[in-house]
Amino acid sequence: MSYATLKHYIDGQWVEPTGGREQDVVNPATNQPIGRLGLASRADLDKAIAAAERGFRQWRSVSAFERGKILRKAAELVRARAEEIATILTQEQGKVIAEARLEVLSAADIIDWFAGEGQRAYGRLIPARADGVRNMVILEPIGPVAGFAPWNFPVTQAVRKIAAALAAGCSIILKCPEETPGSPIGLVGCFHDAGVPAGVINLVYGVPAEISEYLIPHPSIRKVSFTGSVSVGKHLNALAASHMKRATMELGGHAPVLVFDDADVAHAAKLMAAFKYRNAGQVCVSPTRFFVHEKVYDNFVADFTGIASGLKVGAGLDPTTNMGPLANPRRVNAMEAFVADAEEKGARIATGGSRVGNEGNFFQPTVLTDIPENARVLSEEPFGPLALMLRFKDTDEVLSRANALPFGLASYAFTKNGNTATKVADALESGMVTINHFGIALPETPFGGVKDSGFGHEGGIEGLQVYMQAKFVSHMG
Repeated sequence: MSYATLKHYIDGQWVEPTGGREQDVVNPATNQPIGRLGLASRADLDKAIAAAERGFRQWRSVSAFERGKILRKAAELVRARAEEIATILTQEQGKVIAEARLEVLSAADIIDWFAGEGQRAYGRLIPARADGVRNMVILEPIGPVAGFAPWNFPVTQAVRKIAAALAAGCSIILKCPEETPGSPIGLVGCFHDAGVPAGVINLVYGVPAEISEYLIPHPSIRKVSFTGSVSVGKHLNALAASHMKRATMELGGHAPVLVFDDADVAHAAKLMAAFKYRNAGQVCVSPTRFFVHEKVYDNFVADFTGIASGLKVGAGLDPTTNMGPLANPRRVNAMEAFVADAEEKGARIATGGSRVGNEGNFFQPTVLTDIPENARVLSEEPFGPLALMLRFKDTDEVLSRANALPFGLASYAFTKNGNTATKVADALESGMVTINHFGIALPETPFGGVKDSGFGHEGGIEGLQVYMQAKFVSHMG
């Protein structure tokens, strides 16, 4: 099965980067190379910046109505090419093909939504204090954007930045993950073929620190959008702040799940197990810390463990696979270290806990119980297929424990009591809370966190507004 042709996209052209540096792209199901990716030089970045400047001047003058038409054409092309892009995505990232298809089709929905929202980005009139005065607030695109997307969802995380920036009238230089370059290339190809003018989108790959430390301080870049780890996000945000650049930071999480004694236990276990092991747990909003009321704890753990133990682990292109490999050997080593530390401190493995086979980066869907508070996995985001089961007795107690970490991205709760649901929604220190279902990450809803999980949003009207700035104009006569 063929893999993608790997090139950079600069000023409307697919180009080979200069400088001569390359690296392998590896299939995580086999750990064998499937392609070679060239890495950008400083000269390549200069070309991308110059193109983004020209592209911005042209694109901002295109009406929001016409921009929306081009974006919708791109969405149509993404849907038409979904199988091709999804296959490339699974080859390079590992997730099961059904999840890859869903990711690509979700990307098309995101483009469609921002196409429409960009056409409704209104300013406002402010009543004046004097006759003949008109006070106006005008929303303008902020300027060329530097975007940084991660490897766990290389299509949807890239498209959130591209679609929002373009809908607002901005141009963008997007640094996508070197581990998963082919699927973003397929995505950007849809925008190219839809008629986005040269320079409006530029796609580069390279040494992450080199690219970020050159693009972010550059005077042409007016906005930074980063999705990734807390440690890297803090570094990039400090760099952006030192140059007065507006930034959106979508960082890590360690999502709590609160299952109360009146919950539909079977429903909660089935839903949360599906989302726990989606993308092998490599999801920033993955449910991880399961706080279960002591009255239903045994039933929930039994149901959840039964589902986890029945999942088939294997290559993502096998249609019978339920969970694919982790992204790289480092993630497998990290899972082993978390499990060993927890076991050493007294935790029990209800299921899983080990790598699978000698080829690829496979790890068993894992459930840990009786976990002591000093286990590393309770305070460090595992970013893998580990579910942590914890008992609780009291609502105030569990809210305090759920909020104890510096993360605040997503939280989940299950209860049939309206008062409990309201209390939980109000008390959880989280950018997103969903109760009795999985209701986050839709194009029309804001996606973002608080505390160390970042700030700003992708999705919803908030996800468009971060690419725009308000100008006040007061006119007499």
